[in-house]
Amino acid sequence: MTVIRQDDVIQSVADALQYISYYHPKDFIDAMAAAYEREENPAAKDAIAQILINSRMCATGHRPICQDTGIVTVFVHVGMQVTWDADMSLDDMVNEGVRRAYQLPDNILRASVLADPDGKRQNTKDNTPAIIHHKLVPGDKVDIHVAAKGGGSEAKSKFAMLNPSDSVVDWVMEQLPKMGAGWCPPGMLGIGIGGTAEKAMEIAKEALLDPIDIQDLQARGASNRAEELRLELFDKVNKSGIGAQGLGGLTTVLDIKVKDYPTHAANKPVAIIPNCAATRHAHFTLDGSGPVALAAPKLEDWPEITREAGDNVKRVNLDTVTPEDVKTWQPGDTLLLNGKLLTGRDAAHKRMVDMIAKGEPLPVDMKGRFIYYVGPVDPIGDEVVGPAGPTTATRMDKFTRTMLEETGLLGMVGKAERGQAAIDAIRDNQAVYLMAVGGSAYLVAQAIKQSRVVGFEDLGMEAIYEFEVEDMPVTVAVDSAGTSVHQTGPAKWKEIIAQTA
Repeated sequence: MTVIRQDDVIQSVADALQYISYYHPKDFIDAMAAAYEREENPAAKDAIAQILINSRMCATGHRPICQDTGIVTVFVHVGMQVTWDADMSLDDMVNEGVRRAYQLPDNILRASVLADPDGKRQNTKDNTPAIIHHKLVPGDKVDIHVAAKGGGSEAKSKFAMLNPSDSVVDWVMEQLPKMGAGWCPPGMLGIGIGGTAEKAMEIAKEALLDPIDIQDLQARGASNRAEELRLELFDKVNKSGIGAQGLGGLTTVLDIKVKDYPTHAANKPVAIIPNCAATRHAHFTLDGSGPVALAAPKLEDWPEITREAGDNVKRVNLDTVTPEDVKTWQPGDTLLLNGKLLTGRDAAHKRMVDMIAKGEPLPVDMKGRFIYYVGPVDPIGDEVVGPAGPTTATRMDKFTRTMLEETGLLGMVGKAERGQAAIDAIRDNQAVYLMAVGGSAYLVAQAIKQSRVVGFEDLGMEAIYEFEVEDMPVTVAVDSAGTSVHQTGPAKWKEIIAQTA
């Protein structure tokens, strides 16, 4: 009999979550570095460069890869010969580990979990509870996988109950454009097929825990239907031209993972769950000898990459920029932002729009200003702000016309594409939307030299801040004429890939 102690579970979960907050898995780094080397679209290549530079900085600085430090998912396989030295339930042990990890003073992780999800949506303050899956298995050990999944990529998950004769490949390729770039490609797609509705979703999520090994599969060839699907979808998804951050390019996915399970004769449940550039998962085994110590990766595992300043880089002073200046910016231009930049995301936008409808004054004048869609991590030590990467911009689309027309806002900064309603509003108001790279939160934070709350302090990380930024890198994603690089870029690169195939 193996005796597993309560404190060993708690400490191991806490340590693993801290570990994955700042260390990418080596297989991910290797795959991303290879994608960087072969990328031909300068905008996509620069986005991958920022992700890799950010990853190395996080590994050395022990700060989060992404400001969205995720909702925790845990898969626990308990050996049937295990006994417990514990007075807490297994779920309570895991959640205590989550609590300790997210509240560690040396590396505070952003708490994003809200209770009463269709009501008050109150933050639980410690990122609990986790999503926990249990399985009893033969043996005398406890096997645990922990993962931290960001809300932007989780929001792009898809499910369908296909007819038995329907094509899984056709359905996946139909969903891909609908997913946009909010899942922060390049990453992985986990696909679950079979079982029931909830089983398909579960195995799609579990598939993302497997290592990146598509090149090995390509070399040896498929041995079953799941592997055939991996190879076919890997090829077709990358030929879509979506590219890094949806800018167009050669690499959209680093791997495709497929798990299947027997299903009812009348059904074919299929789920897609994407994993973003902030790939965070770890695996460990408890054998009764104490908590697990995960070995730190070697610094040489990260490639040495320096971002290259292209001819289209423009330095912008946000304190003096004019509508006439904005009209000269072209889709795909790289800008370096300097000066005062406001922030605000979902909760702040909802409150501002409600105040505007009631004729109430806003806490800050937004005329001619730029707003950054971000919810930063709390700072530690002498930091001005913690990791502060962008959140998915499409969630603000329904507020965009009101904000532009009622406040005089000139521009917005966020992650991924905008929907057509927001693009129309940007065009009609001759405003602009700029894209920061998802997965480069710590890198972006280095450009923030001062930070203060200027509105809605009660919203915590969703409050309105005013940042003083210095050379913050962004890409013009929707120009003042309403041209979107997320529409033109993938279309261009899909054609280029087709011509060279």
